[in-house]
Amino acid sequence: MSESVNYAVTDGVAHIRLNRPDAANALNLPAAQQLRAAAVRAGEDDDVRAVLVTGAGSRFCAGGDVGSFVEADDQAAYLHELATDAATTAIAALEKPVVAAVHGAVAGAGLALMLSCDVVVAASGTKFVFAYPSIGLTPDCGLSYLLPRAIGQQRALTFALSGKPVDAARALEWGLVSEVAENAEAAITRGREVVAGFATGPHRALGQVRRLLRAGWEMDRAATGAEEARTISDMVTGAEAQVLISEFINR
Repeated sequence: MSESVNYAVTDGVAHIRLNRPDAANALNLPAAQQLRAAAVRAGEDDDVRAVLVTGAGSRFCAGGDVGSFVEADDQAAYLHELATDAATTAIAALEKPVVAAVHGAVAGAGLALMLSCDVVVAASGTKFVFAYPSIGLTPDCGLSYLLPRAIGQQRALTFALSGKPVDAARALEWGLVSEVAENAEAAITRGREVVAGFATGPHRALGQVRRLLRAGWEMDRAATGAEEARTISDMVTGAEAQVLISEFINR
C-alpha cells in the first residue's frame, strides 16, 4: 500500500491509517482509492477479524482535498469521482467490526468515514465540522445518509446549516461518537483495546450483527425480520455458535 494510506495486520486486526499528515489527511483521489483498496483487502483477508481506522499527524481527516480538485483539468469530473462514496461504502460493507480513533479535526468526508465505522473513540480536543457550505459545496461520500441516522434529523440539520463546530463532549451527547478519551494518544490506545476485544471475540457473529444493523436502515420491518431469521438459522449450525452454545449450556 502506498504512502497515502498505511495498511498492516497485527493479531487479527487490520490497521488502516490515513497518512497525509501535511494535508490534515484530506482525501484526494489517490488517497480515496487507496482507502477503498485497504477496506477491500481487510474484507478479503480471513486472518482479519476486526479493523481499526486512524489518522497520522494532528488531525484525523479534514475531508476532501480542496486543492486537488481545484487543480484538476475537469473539476466537476474529478469531484464527482472523489465524492462517490466507494471508500466509505467499502468500509460500511465489511462484515467485521470497525473501530475509529479520531483526534484533532474531523470534517466533511472525514465525518462520512468516521460514521462508516461502528465504534468511535474521540480525543477530548477533537472538533467536528460539517464544512461543505463554507466553500459553497454540498455533502458527499454518503454523509447525507449517515449523519441524520447517527444523530437525528433536526440535530443533523442544525449542525449542517449553522456551520458551527461541535466539540467532543457535545458529539458524545449527540451520539456522534461512542466515547471520549483524554487526548489523541489515549484515544488510539483505547481504540486498540476495543478492536482487540472484537478480534478475540465471536468474530463471525459480530460481523453478522454489524451487517444486520446497518442493513436494517435499508429494509422494511418484514424484510428485516426475514433476513434475521435467515441469518440466525444459518449461524446456529456454524462451528463458532456450536462451541459457544455448548459452553453456555454446560457452564
